[in-house]
Amino acid sequence: MNYWLMKSEPDVFSYDDLVEKGRAEWDGVRNHSAKLNMMAMRKGDQAIFYHSNIGVEAVGIMEIVEEAAPDSTDETGKWVAVHVAPVRKFVRTVSLKTMKSDPALADMQMIRQSRLSVSALKRAEFDHIVALSEG
Repeated sequence: MNYWLMKSEPDVFSYDDLVEKGRAEWDGVRNHSAKLNMMAMRKGDQAIFYHSNIGVEAVGIMEIVEEAAPDSTDETGKWVAVHVAPVRKFVRTVSLKTMKSDPALADMQMIRQSRLSVSALKRAEFDHIVALSEG
């Protein structure tokens, strides 16, 4: 199993929106590194849902339920999307400030490449973020 961190602006698509839908296409990604990450995703992989721009915090866990396929919002045929489903919302969100100040997360791809909307996580990083969310 692989682990990921996926960013969305909550005023565009939030974790609560995902819960309401039950399953959604993760579309609109227009970055080559993020695209490569999405193409590496496999059904059953777990991802941290991260609210960017507003809140800037990890808010829950979702699962990849459908692997990379053409993005339905892309007319060029160049980009891909995956489908995700909610697993659980965090009781306590984990802020970007907390992640940046935690030595256990210093090498996280998102910290090193802050503009990357879909990034890989090591299992230890995923587990650590989940542990922080549990207090």
